[in-house]
Amino acid sequence: MRKPAARLLLLFLALFLGESFSVHAYPARKAERKVARPVLQGISQSDSLRFDYFFLQAVSEQNAGHYDAAFDLLNHCVSINPHAAEAYFMRALYLSELKRDTLALDDLQKAASLRPDNDTYLERLAQFYLNGQNYGKATDAYEKLYVAHSDRTDVLNILIQLYQQRKDYDNMLRCINRIEQVEGESEAITMSKMRVYELKGDKKNALRTLQNLAKEHPNDLNYKIMMGNWLMQHQQQKEAFALFTEALKEEPDNSYAQGSMYDYYRANGMRQEAVALRDKILLSNKTPMQTKMVVIRQVIADNEQVRGDSTEVLSLMDRMIKASPKDADVVELKVAYMQLKNMPRSEIDPALHHLLSLAPDNAGARLQLVQNALKGNAISPWPKNLCDSVIEICKPALQYNPDEMAFYYYLGLAYFMKDDNDRALDTFRKGVSEINDQSNPDIVSDFYAIMGDILHQKGLSQEAYAAYDSCLQWKPDNISCLNNYAYYLSEKGEQLQKAEAMSLKTVKAEPKNATYLDTYAWILFMEKRYTEAKIYIDQALQNDSVLSDVVLEHAGDIHAMNNEPESAVKYWTEALKKNKDVDEALLRKKIKLRRYVKE
Repeated sequence: MRKPAARLLLLFLALFLGESFSVHAYPARKAERKVARPVLQGISQSDSLRFDYFFLQAVSEQNAGHYDAAFDLLNHCVSINPHAAEAYFMRALYLSELKRDTLALDDLQKAASLRPDNDTYLERLAQFYLNGQNYGKATDAYEKLYVAHSDRTDVLNILIQLYQQRKDYDNMLRCINRIEQVEGESEAITMSKMRVYELKGDKKNALRTLQNLAKEHPNDLNYKIMMGNWLMQHQQQKEAFALFTEALKEEPDNSYAQGSMYDYYRANGMRQEAVALRDKILLSNKTPMQTKMVVIRQVIADNEQVRGDSTEVLSLMDRMIKASPKDADVVELKVAYMQLKNMPRSEIDPALHHLLSLAPDNAGARLQLVQNALKGNAISPWPKNLCDSVIEICKPALQYNPDEMAFYYYLGLAYFMKDDNDRALDTFRKGVSEINDQSNPDIVSDFYAIMGDILHQKGLSQEAYAAYDSCLQWKPDNISCLNNYAYYLSEKGEQLQKAEAMSLKTVKAEPKNATYLDTYAWILFMEKRYTEAKIYIDQALQNDSVLSDVVLEHAGDIHAMNNEPESAVKYWTEALKKNKDVDEALLRKKIKLRRYVKE
């Protein structure tokens, strides 16, 4: 295969490198004449060609994901042409990833010095200084960048932060003025100036800035009220009161003015006036809910500070709810306050139901109801009334909060506890369809674990095993799943090594759990490791206060295979008396023959 002509290679390099890395610009070629290729500074034309070739190879290797090769090629490029800014810049990125910050900084500085007109190099260097908390050099770099681009307000905002770090308030003001030149006057810019004057301790100019803002907007009371708040903060109470009074005279229902006057009354110990204005603010339909929430939160904070009576706060909230019966925000705050005060469930639950009647899509309120219902009922089986209650709470959530996994979980679990396996399985399958990368692994794992149990009960072993495998992918240490999966495999005599490994994890996690000890003993029995099986079944018997018929039958089988017929018959007889989950005919046959039989 023929190599491309040098001229074509140069043109390709010019197009590729010029666009991607802003390197040397080559003039366009015309058919009627040839253009001599410029020579890179300080090197021969042949070295220039070699540099371009290897630099292009470095880019190609990088795009292919061969980063080691790209890095080596960049080192070679620098050795060919120590004046190539693009090679230093690209290598600096690699050095930074390798945490070799000193070398990376050297390369960035070299690139920026070789190409001071390249904004990308300079900005990257400035960011490097900033990340390294070298604020002095970062400031210098960003100032240079601003000189090249006086319209970049993002650079000016960084400079403001840098000058604030150095408490250089004059330069902060200079940068704000520069932004104002680009964007024009605005409230935000004026307020920024005022804050800098505050930081500087220049109260005179801070107030003058606010006054100018108020004069420029004579029909906007907010600036007058803002100025009143500033005066109040600086102990000029009389002047502040005058401005608040003037504002309320013009607009009696102005919530900003009302809130400021309320703060004034509180600050000056005028309790009667404060309470009257507070109630006016909270009970008026004209007050924005945001203002009401600010005031009622202040009431709660004041009450907590003096350890006041919570019933007074609740009474005020009830009056607010009565005044605005369709607003859910106050009801939600009331619920949160009741929880803060550790009020009984009998009082919190009605408030939660009230909240859901106003905002049926409030997932937090609905989940709180479920959790309240489950307190004290963590142990299965759940009573029927609890199952029905959870179903009643969770069922509507599938319409209002279809992407909330917890509702599928609790609803499916309630059906499962009621032995309504078909509905439970259908609910869990719907929930599984909502699983994503952000889902709670514990909930997803339990989803699949319970699905596996249900599928096993339905005789769908392979589907059950698939569900268990999914469960363990989300949570490899789901102990109950490991136990059930292992036991069901052992019952069928399948994949016993896998079953043993899973069961051993459960025994290590809970070494005194009789159920897990029994499962492990039975798997060892199925593997014909009878001596070891006896050790674990005896431990299960010691730790099982109930002594289920299944464990007793297993104990009899294992002792029988350890040539202990007397013990075996004793355990089989005890299992026969319970006769709950065992085969009575098979047990009688074992007792009669005084030995283990399968059928």
